[in-house]
Amino acid sequence: MSVFRDVPSLEIDKQTKMINVLIADNHPVVRLGIKQVLENDGDIQVLGDVGTTTALFQMLSKATPDVLILEMDIPEINGIATLRKMKDEYPEVQVLIYSGQSEDVYALSTIRAGARGYLSKSAELSYLADAVHKVSDGGMFITNELAQRLAFDEGTQKPRRFFRKLSTREVEVLKMLASGKRNKEVALGLNLNEKTVSTYKARLMKKLNVDNMVDLLQQAKALELY
Repeated sequence: MSVFRDVPSLEIDKQTKMINVLIADNHPVVRLGIKQVLENDGDIQVLGDVGTTTALFQMLSKATPDVLILEMDIPEINGIATLRKMKDEYPEVQVLIYSGQSEDVYALSTIRAGARGYLSKSAELSYLADAVHKVSDGGMFITNELAQRLAFDEGTQKPRRFFRKLSTREVEVLKMLASGKRNKEVALGLNLNEKTVSTYKARLMKKLNVDNMVDLLQQAKALELY
C-alpha cells in the first residue's frame, strides 16, 4: 500500500530549499511516526510513503525526492539490492537507511552499496531530521556511537572485527544461509548460480575462521544475522 500526496506550488523564499523526502518502510505505524517527526522541521517536506519496493519504484516514476528513507527489510527486494537499483536508476536521490537491523552489522554494507547514511531505529528521534539534512547536503551520516565502534576494535567486538572483512555480497549470502536457506534458494534469491554460492560459503568460512557450517551459522548468530 502506498500513500502519495501531490505537493501544491508554494511561494518559497529563494534562499530556502525544501528537502523533499520519501519514506519506504513496511510498517504503517513507523511511516506515520517518521512523517510526524520530520514535519516538525520547517525545511523538510514528506512527499509520500510506501510499504513495498514495487510501490517505491512506482512512486519514483511520478516524483523524485531529495532523500529516500529506506528500511533494510522492506518486502520484495532486500535493502541492499534496492540500494543498487536506486544507484543505477535514480543516482540523484540520496538514500538514508533507517532500520531495526544492527548498525554494527549492516552500516558498512549499505554504505558500500550506495547509502549516504545509516540510522538505527533505536537511536534518538532527534537524529532523524539531522540525518536527512546531512545526506541531502551530500554528506555522510552515521551516529557518533557507531563511528566510535568502527574506529576501535575492542576485545568484546571480535565478531564485528571479522565482519568488517566481509563484502556486501558475502553479507547477503551469510544472512540467507543463517535464515535457513539452502544453496539453491540462496542462488535464486541473489541471482547467482549454485557453484558461486558454494564459493562464497568457502570464503565466509575462511574469513570468519571456521571450518564447518555449524560454526559458520554460530558466527552468523554472533553477528546478529538471524
